Amino acid sequence: MRERFGVIEMCAHAASEKKAENLVLLDLRGISSWTDFFLIGSALSEPQLKAIASSIREQLRDRLQLQPLSVSGSPASQWIVIDYGGVVAHLFLKEKREFYAIENLWRDAPRLRGPWLDR
Repeated sequence: MRERFGVIEMCAHAASEKKAENLVLLDLRGISSWTDFFLIGSALSEPQLKAIASSIREQLRDRLQLQPLSVSGSPASQWIVIDYGGVVAHLFLKEKREFYAIENLWRDAPRLRGPWLDR
């Protein structure tokens, strides 16, 4: 479990460095059978969305020697999902995040706090 918190912290830090907005961490343990945490963040533009996703992938590769299990979406789709197994990062353009409102789909999940969340 400690490893997952390292992945969460690194994802949140990498996203924060690229000025991701409204970072939220949902604890899905006991709710989801396929992952433990969602990190959700917003970008203001497609280039920023690409930079946030790239920063997460590069930092986890370089510092934790981790590659994602899968990456879906693109800046043009305005929603990128980076799956590290126990931690899944959902990165949106602000408007897409409001449209899909995945926080509402998982409203029973506790929101966790950390130094790079809820800026």
